[in-house]
Order: sequence, then structure tokens, then C-alpha cells
Amino acid sequence: MTFLWRRRKCGRGGKRDKAIKPINSKKELTIPTHFRCPISLDLMKDPVSLSTGITYDRESIEKWIDAGNVTCPVTKQTLRNFDLIPNHALRKMIQEWCVDNKSYGVERIPTPRVPISPYEVSEICTRMLAATKNGDAKNCEELVKKIKNSARESERNRRCIVSNGIGSGLADMFETFACFSADKHVDLLKEILSALTWSFPLGEEGVTRLKSTVSLRCMTWFMNSEDLFSKQNAIFVLKDMIYEDQSCLDGLAQIEGIEEALFHIVKVPICPKATQACLVIIHRMMLLQEKGSIITLRFVQMGIIPLILDILVEGNKGICEKALGVLDSICNLKEGKESACDNALTVPLIVKKILRVSDTATKFSISILWKLILGENENVVIEAVQLGAFQKLLVVLQVGCSERTKEKVTELLKLMNMYRDKLDCFDSSMGFKYMKRSN
Repeated sequence: MTFLWRRRKCGRGGKRDKAIKPINSKKELTIPTHFRCPISLDLMKDPVSLSTGITYDRESIEKWIDAGNVTCPVTKQTLRNFDLIPNHALRKMIQEWCVDNKSYGVERIPTPRVPISPYEVSEICTRMLAATKNGDAKNCEELVKKIKNSARESERNRRCIVSNGIGSGLADMFETFACFSADKHVDLLKEILSALTWSFPLGEEGVTRLKSTVSLRCMTWFMNSEDLFSKQNAIFVLKDMIYEDQSCLDGLAQIEGIEEALFHIVKVPICPKATQACLVIIHRMMLLQEKGSIITLRFVQMGIIPLILDILVEGNKGICEKALGVLDSICNLKEGKESACDNALTVPLIVKKILRVSDTATKFSISILWKLILGENENVVIEAVQLGAFQKLLVVLQVGCSERTKEKVTELLKLMNMYRDKLDCFDSSMGFKYMKRSN
């Protein structure tokens, strides 16, 4: 709740003034000391007491505990437990005080909703398990919506829900009803997908449920659907699964139509985050030991290189890094390098991204250029030199990079030096302002 009064500026030492100045009045209203949180010194909105008997505003004391502190901020005593007991009497007093001082611009603090407890989450998980086992789709949907509503109320609720194993229950429910029939239970499956996007980590059992063939097929089905919300949720869940357990990539590579679904999302973007998540999945699939080359070739044949280059033209930092990672993997393949060289935008964009986006983007750009030039394509070497790659690579050596990248840069400079007499133009925009004076 934002109060309408105007506060005085902090005095010496940064201490807050305890007086409230009413609008259009010279009088001041002092907030009672016991109405203020000992941590924030603000009027408490949701007073709760610790085991030490000291009362704090819930938001402030939760931040204190979440930071790893195990003592009471005021008494310095070690806390016997971390239970936060609502101080209803004090809250009512604060509310009455707000009403009595309405003329000072003070707004009444609404009665806070009681946060969800670990016990309540555990109880909901038990009910979800039973409803899933009985195939009760209606009850399952109601429980999922209840969990989502609680999570929306506060970040604290969401953390409590996630930390008490809701993800595993949602994954079990998703696999079960996907196995029954995705068409029949589409609304329930949409609700589960939506909740799963913020329920990670799922734990070993939860990931096992979601990386099953049934679950992966269902998510791919959603990715190929016309429902944009469910499509992006499926992408987010897959990306988080990969971060938690990369072994799910092997199962994902077996799903028919997964490459087409990912390609279409890159081609027809939903939102930047979905595109970025999609590129992460594509990149990881291309790096698979057994099927990586086959998957890469499929994406090349579908025409992913022009899409990647379009992303590099206007993409933000995160998307550019992921797009360059995909292009770098593509250039591991002979057909990929040939297709990249055939596109007139490839070399100009790669040279441009060196030292322009981030260290990660520079590393990928150098790796791509190195792979293209080592393909013994003289035209690529000449074009890169003409675009100022030689000067940029010198700067990279000066500002520092990893040993592997340094080896690639050194090799590129040796090759480019042979073609410098064919230089048609010099990238004067770089100059030598980034160069460090050698000792």
C-alpha cells in the first residue's frame, strides 16, 4: 500500500524522520514507535512475531531470514524456529490508527491474506496425487488453479509452494492425463503446463515423469498447436528441464516432429523469451553425441541459417548469444559451413558482433569465423579482412580472451595477413582506441 503523505527528507546519518506531514498543513503526525517495523522503520502492513516475541513487518523479516540469518534482528537471540505468527491485535490497532488519521492522507491498510503454509501445500499435493490416481480431471484442474492463485498472491507463497514438492505432483499429473488423451484433457494439461513454468526444480522423480515419451510428445503437440500461450509454456518447460537434467535431450531427439516445431517457433516468433528458450533447446540438441549431426543437418535443410541471421540483425544480447551458439554448432558440419558461406549476410554480421555484444558473443563469433575460414574459402578470408576483422582480432588479443579463443585468433591473423594487400577498405570506426600500450 502506498501512503499519500509526504515524508521529510532523511536527516543526518540517513535516519528517517518519524513525523508525517499532512498535505496543506504545518502540523505533523508522528507514527507510534511500536507501529514501525524495527528493520524497515516503516509502518507495518502485516505485523508478525518471532519466537523471541519481537514483531516485524512480514516482508522485512522474510527478507532477513531468506538472506540466511538465524537470529532475531533486535534481541540477537538464535531463533528456535522460523515461524511467523500474525500479530492480529497490533494489526487492528494500526488499522484503527490509519482510519483515525485519515485527514492526514493516511490510507487504511487492508487486512493481509494469510500466506500458504508448508502443511497446506503438502495437503494439496496429497489430494493431487489421489485425484490423479483416480483419473479425476475436474478435481485435478481445481487443485492446480488453487495452487496458481496462491502463487499469484505473493512471491513468498510461490517459494513455499515450489520448495514443498508441488513440481513433482504436477509432473505426475501431466504424464498421467497426457497418457489418457491430450485432446480430451487439453484444458487441464494447459493449466498444468502454466504452473510448471514456475515450479522448477522438479526433483528427480518430477523430471523422470516429464522426460517420458508420453510427456515429451504431449509438449511437442502443444508446440505445434495454435494456442500461443500453451506453445510458449511448453518451450519454457522444456528449456528448464534441460537445465535440470540434460539426459532428457536424448528422449526429445526421438520425438517425431520436434525439429519442425522448434523451427516454426523461431520462424514465427511468439516473444523474445520464447525465441531465446527455443534457441537454447536447438543448440543443446545439435551438441548430442550420436544424433547431433543428423539434427543439425535437418535444421540446415529446413532453412534455419537465414532465420539465425535475421535474429542477429536486431536481437538483444541474450538472443544474439544463443543465435551465435546455434550458428557455431551448424558450422561444425560441412553442409552447414557451405550454407553459411552462401549467405551474403553471414560474414558481415559475424564480424560486426565481435566486441559489440558480449564476451560470449565474441567467443562464438570468432569460433564461427575460424571454422568458415579453415574451410579453405578464400572469398571468406578476403571479405573478413575487408570488413575490418583483422583489426578487431588484434583488439581481442589486447583486451584478453580464453586460451582456446586466443589460439583461434592467432591462427586467423596469420591467414588474414596473407590477404591484407587485397584490402579494399579499412574499418576506421574501430581505430585503435581499444588498443592497450604494450609494456
